[in-house]
Amino acid sequence: MIEVKDVKEARNATGFVFGNPSFSDHEQIIFCHDKGTGLKAIIAIHNTTLGPALGGTRMWNYKTEAEALNDVLRLSRGMTYKAAISGLKLGGGKAVIFGDSKLDKTPEMFVKFGEFIESLNGKYITAEDVGTSTSDMVNVAKSTKHVTGLPESMGGGGDPSPVTAYGVFMGMKASAKQKWGIDNLKGKKIALQGVGHVGENLLRLVSEEGAKVYVTDINQEQLKSIASKYNAEIVSLDGIYDVDADIYAPCALGATLNTENIARLKCQVISGAANNQLADEYVHGPMLEQKGILYAPDFLINAGGLINVYSELHGYDRKVAIQHTEAIYDTTLEVFKKSDCGENFYYRSGEENCGRADFIEKVSGE
Repeated sequence: MIEVKDVKEARNATGFVFGNPSFSDHEQIIFCHDKGTGLKAIIAIHNTTLGPALGGTRMWNYKTEAEALNDVLRLSRGMTYKAAISGLKLGGGKAVIFGDSKLDKTPEMFVKFGEFIESLNGKYITAEDVGTSTSDMVNVAKSTKHVTGLPESMGGGGDPSPVTAYGVFMGMKASAKQKWGIDNLKGKKIALQGVGHVGENLLRLVSEEGAKVYVTDINQEQLKSIASKYNAEIVSLDGIYDVDADIYAPCALGATLNTENIARLKCQVISGAANNQLADEYVHGPMLEQKGILYAPDFLINAGGLINVYSELHGYDRKVAIQHTEAIYDTTLEVFKKSDCGENFYYRSGEENCGRADFIEKVSGE
C-alpha cells in the first residue's frame, strides 16, 4: 500500500517507488507534508511479519527527494534484518525528515510528525536517529504513543547511542577472534570514520582496550576535541581509506564501501556502526572476499540501539538491554561459522546471487 500526502510525486508515485532499485517488497510508504510546520518526511514500512515496524527517524539535508526515498527504503529493509537476527518481535521500518537538523528543526515539526505516526495505528514505532535526539522524541510523544528513545524520566532508556556502540564493540571483538584467534584489541590499528554519538562511544571503548585509532569526521571542530580526548590521530575525510589499519570502522553514513574505496583499503576486518555499508552488496561483497577482508554484518553488530529501544516497550531495564546486546558477540561468531560464503556471507564462491535475503532465511528461519 502506498499513501501520498501532498507531494509533487503524487502523479506518478507508483513508478517513483516501485521503480526504485532499493524497493524490496515494502508493505507501505507514507509521504508526509505539512505546510504549516514545514514538515516533509517519508515513512517506509518494509515488513511486519514478526511485529510492528520499529526504526528511527533520520533528519538529513537530502539533495533530492529521490535520494531521500532511496535512503529510507534501504534503511527500513535493514531494520527488518536487524530485528530478525537479534531475535526481536519486531518488523522493519524507518523514517526520514528533509532538512538541516541544525537550522530547520522545530518542536512543532515533530509534534506534527507524531500525528502522521499516530495515523498508522501502531504499525510503525519511531525512535531517534542521525539528526534527531531524545528531546525530539519527547515532542513526537505529544501526539503519539508509538515512540521510543524517550528520556529515563518518561520511562525510556535515554540516548541509545552508548548501547549501539557497545554492540559494535562486541561485533568487532568477535571479528578479531575470527580473524586473528584473539578478541583483545590492544595494539590493533583502527580507522574509525565518523565520531558522532555512536562513533565517539566506540572510540572510547576501543581506546580503553589499547587500540591505536585514526579518526575522521565532517565536523572538524568536534573531531579535534574528541581526538584530543582519546589520543586518536586525525586523518582527512578521504584519507581514511588509505590508513594502514587492521580494522576499518565505518560509523557515519552508509555506502562507503564502493568499488573505488574498497580497492584502497588495507585492512583485514570491517566492523562498524553505519547502516548499509556496501554500496551494492552483489558487487562489493565479492570484492571484499577477493581481498580477504572479513566483513561483520552491519545490521547485526549495530543492533544494540534497536535492542535498547525495544526494551522500552516492555518496561525499560538497562541491564537486560546490555545483556541482550552482549549476545552480539556470539551471534557474530555463529554467522561466520554458518556462512557458506567463507568470510563474506554476501557471496558464495562459484555461485551468483548469494545475497542478504538468502543469508537471513538460513540464519533466522524467515
